[in-house]
Parts: sequence; C-alpha cells; structure tokens
Amino acid sequence: MQPRQLRWETLAALRTSGKGRLSYCRHWLQDEDILEGCMSPLVLSPYSGWVLDRMIGQSAQEITPSRSSTPKESTPLANRSSSLEKVTPASRQGSSPLSSAEPITDFAYMLTTQGNDDLSLLETDQEVFPAVLPSKVAEVEGCIRMYEEMHRLKGKEGLRQRQEQQEQMVRAVYDLASEQLKRFDELKELKQHQEFQDLQEVMEKSSKEAQGQQEKLKEEHRHRAKVLNLKLREAEQQRQRQEELERLRKEEGQERLRRLYSIQEEVLQLNQQIDPNYRHKDLPRIDLSAYSNRGNQICGLVSGLIRTTSERGFPTQVDVANTERALQEMRGLISSMQQEIAAAVEEKRRKDEEEERQKKKELLKKEQMKAQTPAPAQQSGGKQQKEGLQVKAEESTMQWYQQLQDAAEQCIASFSGISNCKDNNEVKKIKTDLQKAATIPVSQISRIAGSQLREIFDKINNLLSGKSVQSGGRTVSVTQHPQGLDFVYYKLAEKFVNQGEEEVASHRDAAFPIAVVASGIWEIHPRVGDLFLAHLHKKCPYSVPFYPAMKEGTSMEEYQRMLGYQVKDSKMEEQDHFLKRMSGMIRLYAAIIQLRWPYGNKQGTHPHGLNYGWRWLAQMLNMEPLADVTATLLFDFLEVCGNALMKQYQVQFWKMMLLIREDYFPR
Repeated sequence: MQPRQLRWETLAALRTSGKGRLSYCRHWLQDEDILEGCMSPLVLSPYSGWVLDRMIGQSAQEITPSRSSTPKESTPLANRSSSLEKVTPASRQGSSPLSSAEPITDFAYMLTTQGNDDLSLLETDQEVFPAVLPSKVAEVEGCIRMYEEMHRLKGKEGLRQRQEQQEQMVRAVYDLASEQLKRFDELKELKQHQEFQDLQEVMEKSSKEAQGQQEKLKEEHRHRAKVLNLKLREAEQQRQRQEELERLRKEEGQERLRRLYSIQEEVLQLNQQIDPNYRHKDLPRIDLSAYSNRGNQICGLVSGLIRTTSERGFPTQVDVANTERALQEMRGLISSMQQEIAAAVEEKRRKDEEEERQKKKELLKKEQMKAQTPAPAQQSGGKQQKEGLQVKAEESTMQWYQQLQDAAEQCIASFSGISNCKDNNEVKKIKTDLQKAATIPVSQISRIAGSQLREIFDKINNLLSGKSVQSGGRTVSVTQHPQGLDFVYYKLAEKFVNQGEEEVASHRDAAFPIAVVASGIWEIHPRVGDLFLAHLHKKCPYSVPFYPAMKEGTSMEEYQRMLGYQVKDSKMEEQDHFLKRMSGMIRLYAAIIQLRWPYGNKQGTHPHGLNYGWRWLAQMLNMEPLADVTATLLFDFLEVCGNALMKQYQVQFWKMMLLIREDYFPR
C-alpha cells in the first residue's frame, strides 16, 4: 500500500474517532503546552496486555476463515459496549502493511507482557462505530485509543509516584518533627527535673528552717504552758480558798439564820405568855395590855429583821445581836410583868389582912360589908380592842383543830386489826389490796387527766360504797374485812394530802383536777373530808392557821416537825423545799373550797365552801407574819381562789386587799 494512501486512511480513522469529533480551542497554548505529553518517552501501561488480549480474541471471532479479504472490508461491531476496535487476524498474517511491521508486533508483545493487574480501571467504550469500517482504519483507531489509554495510565502512574513522593516527604518531615519534639520534650523534662531539684532543695532548706522555728515555738509553748499551769494552779487554789470561805460564810449565815428563827420562836412563845385579857383571880384590876402591846411590837421588830435579812441574803452578826437584844427585852418584859403581878399579889395580900382586921373590929357591919370581888372593867364597845397582832389562834379554831385530830386518832384505833397484821398473811394481803385500790386512782389524777376524772371518781366512790372494784387484776371490796372501810377512809384522805404536797407542789395547775375529785368524794362521804383536814393540819399547821408553841421537854427536832418541816438524820430540810410543799398543800386546799363535782347534786351546799376560806384569810391576817411562810401562803391562796372570794364577798374582799397592802405588808 502506498504511503499516501495510508495517510488518508489514518486521517479518516482519526476523524471518525471520538477525539476527532472534539472541538479544539486555539488558545490552549496560553494555558499549557499541548504537546508536552507527546514529547515525553512512551511507557506502556500495565493494562495494555489485557487490552490486546481482548482485541485479539474479539477479532478472531468476527473475521471469517477466508484470507482473501481486502483491507477495505468492514467488520460490523455487534457489541456497543466494547471500548477498542477488534484487530483482524489478517493483519497479523501479513495481509496489511501494518501486519508486517516489526514495531507493531513488538508493541503488541509489550502490551501483552505488561500484565493485567487492574482490570477494573478500563471501561468499555460505549460509542458505536459505523457499521462498516475498513480493517486498517479499525487497526489505526485501536492503536490511537491504546495510545490515549497508555498516556492516561502514564499520567495516573505519574500522579501516583508524585503522591508517593509527597507522602515520603511528609513522612520525612513528620519523622523530623517527631525527633525535634522528642528533643524538645527531653530538654523540657531536663529543665523540669532541674527546677524540681532546685525547688526540692529550697523546700528542704525551708523545712529545716521551719523545723527549727517549730522547735523554738515548742520550747516557748512548753515555757508558757508551765507558766499557765502555775497560774491555773494558783487560780484553782484561790478558787478553792474562795469556795471554802464562801462555804464557811454560808454555814455561818445559815447558823445565824437558824439562830434568828430560834430567837423568833422564843419571842413568839414568850409573847404567848402575855395575855391582854389576863385577869388574876385575886387581882381583878391589873391591866397587862401595855405588856401585850410591847410584846407584839417586839415580835414585829424581829419579823422585820428576819424579812430584811432574807431579802439581803444571810444575816450578819449585827442582825443577830439586834434580835438577841429584842429577845433580852422580851425576857425583861416578861420578868417585869411577873414582878408587877407578884407586887400586885403582895399588895392584895396586905389589903386583905387590913380588911380582915377591919372585919373583926366591925362585927356589926359584917353582913353589909361582905368582901366582894369587883367586876372587871368593861368598855363601852364590849370587848377590848387589841392594838397588836396575835400569835395564837382563836379558841374556837383550836377546838375545831383538836376535834379533827381526835377523830383521826379514833380512826387509826378503829382499824388497828388491819394495821397490826404481821402474822396474818390473809389480812396483810387484804390490807395491801385495799391500800392500792384507794391510792392508785388518786395517783392517776393529773393535770392532763381529761375524761378519766369521771372514771377515777366512780372507782373511788364504788370502793367507799362497799361495791367491788378491780385493782391490779384482783377484785377488791371494803366488805372483805370489818375494819376495811375505816382503813380506806384514812388512806384515801392521806393520799389526797400527799398529792397536794408532791404533785401540786411540782405542777401547780394539777391542784384543780385533784380538788374536783376530792370535793365530790367529800360531799358524798363527809368522813373523808374530816380526815383530809386532819392530815392537812398536821402536815401544814398554817392551814388552820396557828403557830405551834414549843412546850417544855419538847426536842428541837420534834418542834420542827410540829412546824411542818421534814427532819431526816437530825437535818432539817431546806427552806425552799419546805415552802414548796406548804405552797402545794395550800393550793390544793384553796382549790377544794371553791370547786364542786360537776356530776353530783347541785342543790346542796358545799361541805367546806368559801366561808372557810374567808375565815382562814381573816385569821391569817390577824396573826403575826412569819418570815417567808406567811407571804408564800397568802400569795398561793389568793392566786387560786382570790377570784372566787372577790365574786362572793365583793366590797369586803377589796377592803381586805387594802388592809393587806397598807397595814399588813409593812409588818
């Protein structure tokens, strides 16, 4: 074939190829060199072997066995999906000028030997060529496409190498940076270690200095501790000396106070010997009112001294000396009174002798001149008015007090069979059951008893009425023993007084629930009320009121018990505890005289009502006040039933209050 003809066939093949139909821009040279890729040496792609295998295989299937075909014969391409034109077997056998050329054979061989490593990168060309193409055109076009594919693979391989170079550079830079970072970390660690050593040296140095300073401080602390211990020991010794002095002062003060109380008692006893209404059977005209007034004044002086010293604290030696002078004056007063009475008796005796001589001389006038005892002088108002306060209770009050005490003694004698039952276990058991049945319900009364009061009242009332009651899981009745009722009366009354002495003394508002039950029992069973008063008067003689006198032969302990004090092991109770007990009993008494059982018979009168309270208040104000005792009892009594007395006596009550403020308080 002529070279000119080959050129035209090559141009025709290029024109019909995909690249031949592309539009080319004349300004490409401004951006990049178009022929730059063509000027580089040719390198076969690793896919070239796979391409030739496919081309040779497809050409063998399409070319007929006849070898007489010309180069212009066309081979139809049935498969549109193939990307390269098939090369006919005739071209390989020398029917074409290209088939005899050695470079093509070598090129095909090189493509075959490149290997088929990445088969997936080659895509089949989707473009459909004309139905009939000359075999030479197909060969040229295949070569062009293989060349294009080779250059594409070459560019990809260059890109891969460039990427590998970049990665190597990056790894080299990374390794260098890592080494530098390691060197930097080592340098930094070295600096930190040096700084740590320097800091450790500084800390050790400062620690040694601090330890030395601490040792100095410890030494100073030990020195100061020794000084403080000495001071504390001195302060403790001083405190002990002061406590000892204070204890001695209190003991001396208490001793002086007891001395004052004994002087007051002696003064009151001596004053009781002075009766302004005293009339000697042989001396009808003798008047002892001046001695009585002076005795009352001395009693008031002693009471004022004791009250003043109580407010100030413990009495001084001067107070004791003043009271002793008052006692000496009272003794002198009694001695003067006795001397006056003795002189008057002697004068009367002389007068009687003269009268006897006159009687003998005047026998004729004997019947007319009979010896008569002149009647005592009577004042126009009847009874002589007393200028001072009394120290003794009225005679009627003392008779009433003695009657109650006699009734209590008779009650004790009436149940002597139960009391003295040491050998009889059955009677002893009955005694224990009756005592529990009488006292336990009273103990259950409290300031928060509420609705239990009626149940407690019914239980006590049933027991006193002879009915059976339950106590401690046992059935108890006063009919179990002939003396059971008297025993229960006595123990119940005693328990009520004990509740006032203990429960009311501790909780003042507990007086009212106890009083309302006691009042209801008193109204139904009057004997319980009499025994209650007997117990109350014995434990608190100021509820009568009267001040027991010290009789001859009575010991001081016995006399203190008569005054209401508790004496244990020859030691009298504290004054505060004594006043607290007296206050509780007076509060209970004041609550009883104004309260009644709300479920009882309201038509009858109170068995011991407000009139007894008014009488107690009047008699209390007529008697010489005792230090602490009188003020405490008056306050508690008026605080509990003052409102009831005011409603009952109205104006008279306020007059009584005015008397207390203006006349009684100053004493």
